[in-house]
Amino acid sequence: MSSLYEKIGGDGAVNAAVDIFYRKVLKDDRIKHFFDGVDMDKQAAKQKAFLTMAFGGPHNYTGEDMRKGHAHLVKNGLNDSHFNAVMENLGATLKELNVPADLIAQAAAIAESTRNDVLGK
Repeated sequence: MSSLYEKIGGDGAVNAAVDIFYRKVLKDDRIKHFFDGVDMDKQAAKQKAFLTMAFGGPHNYTGEDMRKGHAHLVKNGLNDSHFNAVMENLGATLKELNVPADLIAQAAAIAESTRNDVLGK
């Protein structure tokens, strides 16, 4: 059985998704301030590596764990409403890339599984 990574189109699809995703995020008034002063090329590279791993693709993801990597944002008020906004942008991105609904649901479930760690709960 092929992984979600393969089903959505592999490396090219993940790269396209991350690029579209951050375009959406940086226009989203609910969450864009969390990225002020962030090196977006570096951020996009981390996100591409993370999604490749999360979707079951070949990876060498070495990012900090979710809890540690987002702790400074939690201190600055990151909460469930912000996580929901990110989820919305991810879903819209995958839809824009014509990813089938069942695969979007799988991707959303994987992303949702990080909520407590991202929010330090």
